[in-house]
Amino acid sequence: MKITKLFKHFFESEKAGGLILIACTLLSLIISNSYFGESYLHFWHTNFAGDSIEHWVNDGLMTIFFLLIGLELEREIYIGELSNIKDALLPVFAAIGGMIVPAAIFLLFNYGTPTQAGAGIPMATDIAFALGILSLLGNRVPASLKVFLTALAVIDDLGAIIIIAIFYTKTLLWTNLFIALGIFAVILVFNRLKVRNLFPYLIGGIAMWYFMLHSGVHASITGVLLAFAIPFGNGNEKSTSYILQQFLHKPVAFVILPIFALANTAIIVSSDFAHIFSEHYSLGIAFGLLIGKPIGIFILTYLTVSFGLCSLPAGLTWKNIFGIGLLAGIGFTMSIFITLLAFNSDTIINNSKLIILLSSLIAGIVGFLFLKINLKMNYSEEEENF
Repeated sequence: MKITKLFKHFFESEKAGGLILIACTLLSLIISNSYFGESYLHFWHTNFAGDSIEHWVNDGLMTIFFLLIGLELEREIYIGELSNIKDALLPVFAAIGGMIVPAAIFLLFNYGTPTQAGAGIPMATDIAFALGILSLLGNRVPASLKVFLTALAVIDDLGAIIIIAIFYTKTLLWTNLFIALGIFAVILVFNRLKVRNLFPYLIGGIAMWYFMLHSGVHASITGVLLAFAIPFGNGNEKSTSYILQQFLHKPVAFVILPIFALANTAIIVSSDFAHIFSEHYSLGIAFGLLIGKPIGIFILTYLTVSFGLCSLPAGLTWKNIFGIGLLAGIGFTMSIFITLLAFNSDTIINNSKLIILLSSLIAGIVGFLFLKINLKMNYSEEEENF
């Protein structure tokens, strides 16, 4: 399978970003539980321009992350793996299975309780972490496997964005929302007029973000809307969308997501933390990510192929699909992000973050070992046949 230059750049960027995320998470947890722990937590809760630094990270910087997600999704839809309906069906159904089953498992433990709003937490896959782990397997990973995981995670992110917009919007201030949408309409007019200069789009995006932030709809949605308003053209290296996407890759991978990790994994682990494993929301998150993800992805993928809607790409096996399902259990960024929207209790939020980290760690290790053994066996069989 031919991999485009942009996809190679994207994969390498996400690979390195995933490894940096792991380092930042470990660093944050170590500092939080050291002598400097209280000062470290206080820093992230320091008031700046009316809100805490942590709030500005989650509502401000993460909007840029969602802008990049939107640009990547736009490219996949127009000229990438999702541009051909038949090729797109496999990762689309895989992503649907990987969202529905984990949410169902979470609700199995939490339906009718105050924590049922957390059903969206185990539905998300962290693309940077997942690709970072996959990259550790080296050159034995077939191109089709990398593309499948990337397409799956991008669709997964789209699902998370839709879930955030629909289910985690609590109080709407219609005036601000209509102003935000009005600005979005103006930006779309710029697009139709073939305005290629990024400046008016970025200015409009900032204004749209401000009113969206004060409308009740999470401000991160602005990033996705702005992405689809920016001219795509034919998607070549001179297109406005391509230029912005290329520019954002490194700042997002090496600055924004690491800062998010540092800000949101500042968790003090108490000596009696073992009790959190029996909490209903903890069980829902853990079983959703570790069991729901691989089962949901595998079953819907298998059914899709069995009914003849699509076929497995060259180089992919059912064991590969299950291994990718295990890696998809790495929730981290999006799971933590949804946790902040789903719960109000600091205790539940911190406990959920800890469960997400532990579950993601287990998913990463198990997925890595499973794929390593499977790919090694495939490689040995190919050598024998040769």
